[in-house]
Amino acid sequence: MSSPNGRRVAITGLGFVTPLGADADTVWSNLVRGNSPVGPITHFDPSRNATKIAAEIKDFVPEDYMDGKAARNASRYTQFAVAASLKALADAGLDPAQMDPSDVGVVISSVYGGIIDAERAQVVIREGAGYERVSPHAAAMVAPNMAAAVVAMNVRAGGINYAVSSACASGANGIGEAAEIVRRGDAKVMIAGGSEASITPLVISMYDRIRATSNRNDDPARASRPWDTGRDGFVHAEGSVIMILEDWEHALQRGAHIRAEMAGYGASIDMRHFTSPDPAGAGAARSMLMAVRKAGLEPEDVDYVNAHATSTRQGDVAETNAIKRAFNGHAGKLAVSSTKSVHGHLIGAAGAMEAAVCVLALERGTIPPTINLQDLDPECDLDYVPNHPRPADIRVAISNSFGLGGHNATLLIRRFDNGSANGKMTATRSPA
Repeated sequence: MSSPNGRRVAITGLGFVTPLGADADTVWSNLVRGNSPVGPITHFDPSRNATKIAAEIKDFVPEDYMDGKAARNASRYTQFAVAASLKALADAGLDPAQMDPSDVGVVISSVYGGIIDAERAQVVIREGAGYERVSPHAAAMVAPNMAAAVVAMNVRAGGINYAVSSACASGANGIGEAAEIVRRGDAKVMIAGGSEASITPLVISMYDRIRATSNRNDDPARASRPWDTGRDGFVHAEGSVIMILEDWEHALQRGAHIRAEMAGYGASIDMRHFTSPDPAGAGAARSMLMAVRKAGLEPEDVDYVNAHATSTRQGDVAETNAIKRAFNGHAGKLAVSSTKSVHGHLIGAAGAMEAAVCVLALERGTIPPTINLQDLDPECDLDYVPNHPRPADIRVAISNSFGLGGHNATLLIRRFDNGSANGKMTATRSPA
C-alpha cells in the first residue's frame, strides 16, 4: 500500500515530557481547558533579565528512565528525549531490541542541545578553575545530536540516526525527514521528534536582546496571546515530544494501533532576513502547498491548521498572510489555532509538540483553542478558535513551524479510518 510518493507512514506512538504533562490524556486535558503552565523562571535568577517567565518542567526525575551514571553524563535535553522516546515506544507497543537494528532509526531535533552544560562549563573556566575542572563528558553533553545517539543506545535502534537543527522549524523538519526515510524504505520504524532544555541565562538574554519574548511578567498565564493586539512576544518552554513513525504495512502486519497517517511534508526558506519573516508569507505558503501536494490532496481538503503563531508582532501577521496565500478562498473556512498560547514555545521541540497535538485533535474530534485572544489584530482576520475548544469533524490537519533564518516546515497529518478493515485512509471528505 503506497502513497503518491512512496510507502505510507503510520503514526503508532506518542511520548510526552512537557510542562503540560507527561502523557497524552493530561496534555490534552490541560490544553483544551487552557491550563497554562507558564510561571516565574526558577532554573536561574532572572532578576537582571527583561523576561522573567517561562514554561518549565517540574519534578522531572531522569533516573526514572536511565540509570544514575547515564543520567549524570547526559544533558537535560537528552534526558527528556530518552524519557519521551521510551513513552512513545510503549504507546506503540514496540521494542527495537526485538527487531533488526538497521530497521529502526532515530531523528531527534534540537536547536540548543546541551547549552545548559556549555554555560556551566564556561562559568568554571571564567572563575579561573582551569580546563581540568570542566567535565570530561561536556563535549558530548552539549552536542545537538547527542539526544538521538543516547536514545539509540538505550533502546537498541541501529539504523539512520541524526539531528536536525533549523531553528524553531527543527522539530517539524526532523519528523518530516524521518517520515521520508520510512517512505523511501530505508527504515521500518523511526523514532522522531524534538527535545529542548534552553531556559538558561544566555538563551533568555539573547531573545531579550531582539525583543522576541514577552515581558508580561506579572501575568504569566496570559503572556502568550497570538493574534491579539496586546501581544508582545513568545514565552519560552522546554520539553520533548517523540512520535513513532512506521511503515504502514509493517504496522498493519503486527496489529498496531494506528493513531494517524503522516501523509505530507513540505519545507522551504524565505531567503529574506536573519530574524524577520517574509511579511507576505511566500516561503511559508510554499511549504504548506508542498505538504498538501505530497499527500496527494488539494488545499480544500485541509480542515485545521495548528499555526506556528508565537505571539510576535511580525510573525503572526506573516503567517496569516501565508495561509491566505496558500489556501486562497478556502482560508476563511479553515479553523486555525495556536496552542503555543497554552504551552509556550518549545523551540526545537515545538514542531513535534504541535504535530502531536494535531494527532490528538484528529482522534478526539476537537480543535484546541487559542487562549488569551481578547482583542483581535485587524491584520489577523482568520478563524483562530478563540478561548474555547471546538468540536469538529477533522479529517486533515497541518502543523506549521517556522524558524529564525526564514526556515519553514509543514507536516500534514491525516485521520485514520478505524472502521476500514484494510487500513485505507479517506483521502478527501465525502460529498455533502
